[in-house]
Amino acid sequence: MRIATWNVNGLRAAIRKGLPDWLEAIAPDVLLLQEIRCLPEQLPDAWATPSGWHVAWHPAERKGYAGTAIFSRAPIGNISRGMDDDDPEGRVLRATIEGVDVVSVYLPSGSSSEEAQVRKTTWMARFGDWMGSLRRKRRPILVGGDLNIARDERDIFHWRSNRNTSGFLPHERAWMNNLVDSGWRDLIREHFGDVDGPYSWWSQRGQARALDRGWRIDYLLANATAARRSSTPSIHRDAGLACSDHAPVIVDLT
Repeated sequence: MRIATWNVNGLRAAIRKGLPDWLEAIAPDVLLLQEIRCLPEQLPDAWATPSGWHVAWHPAERKGYAGTAIFSRAPIGNISRGMDDDDPEGRVLRATIEGVDVVSVYLPSGSSSEEAQVRKTTWMARFGDWMGSLRRKRRPILVGGDLNIARDERDIFHWRSNRNTSGFLPHERAWMNNLVDSGWRDLIREHFGDVDGPYSWWSQRGQARALDRGWRIDYLLANATAARRSSTPSIHRDAGLACSDHAPVIVDLT
């Protein structure tokens, strides 16, 4: 089963930019989407009720903002929205597919203001606790999404100049590393080892996209059971540059 997570930065825009063709090339069995920024009824019919797919939607109450979705070739069960509570921004969507629990998550950004950073930090604390309870379950669990945090210097090209930037603040990196230290497996980092990148997001400014000067803020995190079944994790840079400012992150589960 191939699972891909992708912040599409607006599903309607990504469709116009060639998302269907890139999905054919990537060929996921399960697609975890973030920042869909639409309601299903705002999509073309072929996407609102797509042939050959089962879909769970969790759009934000505010139109044109945030939201998550899960597309699956196999039936979807046990759908839950939010961290066992209200989730008006559509940031957490969980489901079971062929015995695997998958979570699509879109962690808030703190870059717009000090107040936004406070909201992000508060959300991180709640999400960390929720992830702790989830990790202890024995069945395979895979959490995919845009966490808006680069773990360390390998995960951001201009790390020196961004040490005081939201997404690379010391307490954010400590929180992200604590998730991994607690038992969540960062599949991309484990596979690629001690190298710079690979990056999953690039600024639209300057030559960041062309020169691959990005950030790795999109993750596939697996509990121990799922990690034992995972192979060949990758980041599809070309698809990301074509359709979004984020690239899809992909793994195969046996």
